[in-house]
Amino acid sequence: MSWKKKLTTCTAIAGTTVGIMHVVNRLVYYISTMDNLLFNKDEKFYDWRFGRIFYTKQGSGSPILLIHDLNICSSAYEWNKVVGELSKTNTVYTLDLLGCGSSQKPNLTYTNYLYVQLITDFIKHIIGEHTDVIATGESGTFVLMACANDNTLINKVMLVNPGDLVSLAKIPTKRTKLLRHIINTPVIGTFIYNMKVNKRTIEEDYRNQYYYNQNNIEEKSIMTAFEASHKYNTHSKYLYASIKSRYTNANVMHCLKNINNSIFIVVGNANPENALTANQYQNQLPSIEIAEIEGTKHLPQMESPEDFIEQVKILFDIEDTE
Repeated sequence: MSWKKKLTTCTAIAGTTVGIMHVVNRLVYYISTMDNLLFNKDEKFYDWRFGRIFYTKQGSGSPILLIHDLNICSSAYEWNKVVGELSKTNTVYTLDLLGCGSSQKPNLTYTNYLYVQLITDFIKHIIGEHTDVIATGESGTFVLMACANDNTLINKVMLVNPGDLVSLAKIPTKRTKLLRHIINTPVIGTFIYNMKVNKRTIEEDYRNQYYYNQNNIEEKSIMTAFEASHKYNTHSKYLYASIKSRYTNANVMHCLKNINNSIFIVVGNANPENALTANQYQNQLPSIEIAEIEGTKHLPQMESPEDFIEQVKILFDIEDTE
């Protein structure tokens, strides 16, 4: 076979492969978003400088801002089992972070400080007063950074199973930067993202990391996470690329010692690593209080909402109205 025929054959195979990938990408997008599970009748939007931010506001009283985990599968749905009860005594705000859920998902490099700016601006422009904040997982890092930057915005802080301080201190490398560029490519990058983030992998995360009692896992929770990770033409892949490339990491050890806020950490005690990580924070700032919720892992607010609400009321000094 001449080199011209070989080149033609290779080009045809490559074109066919890319075409198949495109069809698969469109199919995954259709299947993941067809049920519109993220719709919320109370939805509002904040026109932030980097994109529209979905949020909700319920109740009245002292404000509490609930921030979901920094994860492309996460959204304000993470709080749906606790918002109703908390809104009986407080004004409760939830939001979808930029790149997540129903918020816009622009093609940019997502950094920890980008989210520091988002939380700061949201509290200033939407809430407008001193606010208590509850954040899950790695979202706690930019809440702490926001506290360190401006101590007039945030009052008490509750971190739910915060990220490991050592891992969060890791910075981007040449390898991780290359990975980001590959994932950001139009067809091939989207295909790789779809292979890494799909209903099966999300279900595995729920079973292995998020929940202790697998009987408590609801199919709707998995499907909502699946939709959140693909809404808006699978543009969550840009945040995914930034997370995998460590651009959202931040070394918060230096700022912990300069924070005067009351900080509480709630951990799911079914995963021993959660308590070890909480102790890392307490070693940096001994005033931090740690509370455990029995029989839960990463998402106690979803797995055991009654116990979670009880801890919020205790730590935030919330009195029942009944």
